[in-house]
Amino acid sequence: MNEVRVGIVGLGRLGRTHAINLAQNVPGAKLVAACSFVEDELEYAKRELGVTETYKSYEEMAASPNLDAVCIVSPSGCHPEQIRLAMEKGLHVFSEKPIGLDIEDIEKTMEVIKAHPDQVFQLGFMRRYDESYQYAKKMVDEGQLGELTVVRCYGIDPSSGLESFVNFARNSNSGGLFSDMSIHDIDLVRWFTKKEVSRVWAMGKNAAYPELDELNELETGAAMMQLEDKTMAILVAGRNAAHGYHVETELIGTKGMLRVAAAPEKNLVTVFDENGAVRPTSQNFPERFSDAFVHEMKEFISCIKEKRQPEVGAIDGLQSTKVAIACQQSVEANQIVEVK
Repeated sequence: MNEVRVGIVGLGRLGRTHAINLAQNVPGAKLVAACSFVEDELEYAKRELGVTETYKSYEEMAASPNLDAVCIVSPSGCHPEQIRLAMEKGLHVFSEKPIGLDIEDIEKTMEVIKAHPDQVFQLGFMRRYDESYQYAKKMVDEGQLGELTVVRCYGIDPSSGLESFVNFARNSNSGGLFSDMSIHDIDLVRWFTKKEVSRVWAMGKNAAYPELDELNELETGAAMMQLEDKTMAILVAGRNAAHGYHVETELIGTKGMLRVAAAPEKNLVTVFDENGAVRPTSQNFPERFSDAFVHEMKEFISCIKEKRQPEVGAIDGLQSTKVAIACQQSVEANQIVEVK
């Protein structure tokens, strides 16, 4: 296969990132179709990305004879059904996280994926493709930190997007803070430790926008997790970082410790002015993980061409979602929740 023809559903901020990469930055890929309810987004795809087929119906796009694969960047609740439909149409599938919001629905989707072993399925845990995280993973796997004892993760969106999220939450279901945001950190915990989470205790607080209480959403949340080998993990998730987009991971082992992005620095520049010595910080996830998004899509296309499955798949989506749901249940019940 010289060229993998891809159709994308969803052209919001993340969808547009994937669309640009498929059209311009991933050798061997050709973005031929786009699906969105928003006419301006379809016009953008045609005008700026050279897309030749546009759809407002995902079912119609998936039925196109001109596709080899789909990239799913739609709302989280749509993922399972769209994955199943694409698989049944004989298409390779890249789906953004989470794989779904309901465990039974995810398990049903996994059965369909298993029934099509010759088709590639990849889930969008892009941090695994970030060079800094890969460097840290190699150190852990080589035993340079010894046995891991604690993993600490921060994942906090910039406060500039908080009001927009509140408006979104009034009309839509994000799946909750832990499924929507901490899912990446939960995946990192499983990836680094190679262990599953056994129980969680989570809590949250809405300070800037107390009305989120009535919407069953969280502005800031934290969770303590115990893994099956008693390794500990601590998560902090939020939507209100005044300085920008803050993602940080700390690994503590018996022989040493490391931190990935202890400060969310944009580059190596230091500005000296009336504010003192200032280091610019990343302001959003497309900026911080721009290379990782390209790397993961390159891997998807390579897997299709080489007829192999990627490292990150449906089971990672299922296990991470189980933990995220348990965290939400812990917040609501104000007690420790066992992860089955």
